[in-house]
Amino acid sequence: VQLQASGGGLVQAGGSLRLSCAASGSIVSNYAMAWFRQAPGKQRELVASITSSGSTNYADSVKARFTISRGNAKNTVYLQMNSLKPEDTAVYYCNADLVVINGGGNYEASKDYWGQGTLVTVSS
Repeated sequence: VQLQASGGGLVQAGGSLRLSCAASGSIVSNYAMAWFRQAPGKQRELVASITSSGSTNYADSVKARFTISRGNAKNTVYLQMNSLKPEDTAVYYCNADLVVINGGGNYEASKDYWGQGTLVTVSS
């Protein structure tokens, strides 16, 4: 199973970016997908999550500025980031809570599927 994240970049404060993440592989079920971020010298933190039924959850610091959504293509998720601030600068990671078919042909559930990270830099 692979998670491919994209969309990061350099933007001025007040600007917008849209992150994308696509999960691929032997996926049986997709319970939830999420975006985390890790700024230099800080712990990784949850930014936003969305369940298979569409329920969303946001960190207080991004509420009303960021929107997480699922794509029409199965196993894709987006993070629309508006009104970006310098403190949003971080590496953003896509995460998925999946049931997959493992190498032994068995179902395996895990919340520990991660993308490679995409850097978002917001200049002041």
